[in-house]
Amino acid sequence: MQNYAQVARDFVERHATGLTVAVFAGVLALRRWLAGGVCRSKVRLDGKTVLITGANTGIGKETAHGYGARVILACRDITRARIAADEIRLRSGNGNVVVKKLDLASLQSVRDLAKEVQENEDRLDILINNAGIMMCPKWTTEDGFEMQFGVNHLGHFLLTNCLLDLLKKSTPSRVVIVSSLAHEKGHIHFDDINLDKDYKREGSYRQSKLANVLFCRELAARLQGTGVTAYSLRHLFPTLALWKKSIIMPFLMMIKSPWEGAQTTIYCAVDESVANDSGLYYSDCAPKTAAPQALDDAAAKKLWDLSASMVGLA
Repeated sequence: MQNYAQVARDFVERHATGLTVAVFAGVLALRRWLAGGVCRSKVRLDGKTVLITGANTGIGKETAHGYGARVILACRDITRARIAADEIRLRSGNGNVVVKKLDLASLQSVRDLAKEVQENEDRLDILINNAGIMMCPKWTTEDGFEMQFGVNHLGHFLLTNCLLDLLKKSTPSRVVIVSSLAHEKGHIHFDDINLDKDYKREGSYRQSKLANVLFCRELAARLQGTGVTAYSLRHLFPTLALWKKSIIMPFLMMIKSPWEGAQTTIYCAVDESVANDSGLYYSDCAPKTAAPQALDDAAAKKLWDLSASMVGLA
């Protein structure tokens, strides 16, 4: 009787090199495709000020190199933020990188930061709403809001509104809002915004990311003619909390690096070609049509009014 196991082993030994090369080449091709667009702008931001939330790791940290600008890292973890600031100064050669405390799960913390920026900064040219939380259990913020909606949307909604006067003073200026591909499956639960009746972490995350795109749309409409423009963008990164490490490890080469992931954020923040655009959604350094529910102007206004009431701006 033929030993099929031995035959299989012989086949693998004879062809392993070719198979490995083919698979590796395929992975590299897919990796290059996933890397997406690159911001080619050579603009300098000397004399300008950029504030980035959640800039102590990942994409936010890569975004913070700042093209010569004064860069404010607004972060919850001050220790990690200071370490990141040191690394950014070293890598970029920009010594004008400062750290400020911001906990987006606390409306008081948001107001405190906004007040400090208003009192101590002469200008604010670019606000990048980058920080976020993903797929957490049913947690609540300090103010009793569902955590993902509270941090990803409400915290940034309040921060942006509190800094609008300074942004208008510094025109032309930009607000960049980091959303996600997840918005495409999102739904705003206006009748249960904190998802008390039926909490699912994926649904909560999708709602918060849809809220980001709708916020950008309504913000742009309200800022027409002011010299402040708004942009939302697709942040493509896997939901690590849903995958076991043993499963995700073979696919790590397919993931965008932080530098690659930061390119669209940087593009929206500095590229000259989009200076007069506002309210659009971007992916891979190019405009992209958002999901139909993210193009609903009535929903965008309704969300704005609800958000303003929740954070005490109404």
